[in-house]
Formats: sequence, C-alpha cells, structure tokens
Amino acid sequence: MTTTELLFTIANTAILLAWLPLLLAPKWSFTKQMLAFPYAPFILSFFYLFFLLSDGGLAEADFSSLAGILELYRNATPEAAAAGWMHYLAFDYWVGCWMLRDAQKKAVPHLLIVVPLLCTFMLGPVGIMLYVLFTQTRLAFKK
Repeated sequence: MTTTELLFTIANTAILLAWLPLLLAPKWSFTKQMLAFPYAPFILSFFYLFFLLSDGGLAEADFSSLAGILELYRNATPEAAAAGWMHYLAFDYWVGCWMLRDAQKKAVPHLLIVVPLLCTFMLGPVGIMLYVLFTQTRLAFKK
C-alpha cells in the first residue's frame, strides 16, 4: 500500500466515524464539541494539502471551463484524486455540522434531518436542498 493509499484510507475511514455522532448522538457532549469547532475539516485540510503538494499543486489547472475541469480529471494522479476527495469530505462534513447546529437552534426534531444529513454525506448539495425544503416546510406549517 502506498503512502497516498494509506492516508486516503485513514482520512476516508475517520470521516465516516465523525459522521456517526452527527447522525446517531446529536446531543452527546462529544458531538457538541465537534459542532463547536471544525475538527474534522481542519484535520482533513492537512491531508488535502499533503495530496495537493504531492501532486505539484494546481498552478496549471483551468477552472474556468468545463473542458478545463475534464482535462484536470483526465490527467489526475492518485494524489490529485485524493485531494479532490478530501475537498468533498471536508466541505460536506462542514455543511452537515451547520445543518445540525441550525436544526438544534430551530428545535427541528432530529429524525427530520437524518435523511438530509445522509444525503449531504453521500450527495452533497442534494442534502442541503432537502434540509432547506424539510425545515422551511416544517417552519411554514408551524406558523
């Protein structure tokens, strides 16, 4: 197993474990600590930076067109792919934490946000969309 594969596996497994308290124990003191400070995204940032620097960075990347993005993926090294994945993991988790904090602040029942949290974990923006639809619909009916 290469260093890249090992670090990828560690980060990928760790973030799965970090999602569990958000889903299963939202009021646990450990979960509250995870919500108060972005520990998981902070740690993933180091993995991201390692992979990015191992690949040589993104100096030649063209993010201004779909063709540029396709070229970036077509020529991706394992380190570049791992960096891209760390980017998704960190931001999806950050959004999941925000959703849980927001739901708790608005007294939204936790069961109502489990599906949006799972979708955020697996489908990113779909989870955000569902969270907004579920919570706004619920708040509208409460009035």
